[in-house]
Amino acid sequence: MSKIISFSVDQQFASGLDRLMEDAGYNNRSRFLRDAAVAFADMKRRGDLAEMVDEEMVEGHLVVYYQHDAEGKLLEVRHSNTLNITSYNHSCLAHSHTCVDVLHAIGKAKAFRDAIEIFNNTPNIDKVSFIAAPLRDDGCC
Repeated sequence: MSKIISFSVDQQFASGLDRLMEDAGYNNRSRFLRDAAVAFADMKRRGDLAEMVDEEMVEGHLVVYYQHDAEGKLLEVRHSNTLNITSYNHSCLAHSHTCVDVLHAIGKAKAFRDAIEIFNNTPNIDKVSFIAAPLRDDGCC
């Protein structure tokens, strides 16, 4: 069920809102504002991975782009006991001539930072990204 919420903004913000929405790839203002509010609240609540306290439990995805020579370090992290890897996907990207692994994991913020540091200091790992799952109090799962 939808609920209408209204709020006031200054003219400059109102004038640029549609451009912000379109630049972000949205064609629905309500959905854009909803997603922006949820993302902002999550960022304010937990901060970026680098700012989270060591013991904070985090769930998300590590995306690692690499050449096959780096597979040993990927296996080492996947089979360590510091992160609980619940899902793993490997793809070979023909256009960019690189491999990519996506690891869905649950663990402490420090464990994610440590894994990223290992990957960043491993030859033939080209790029590492982390996407934290948003915090929700309820939902489908």
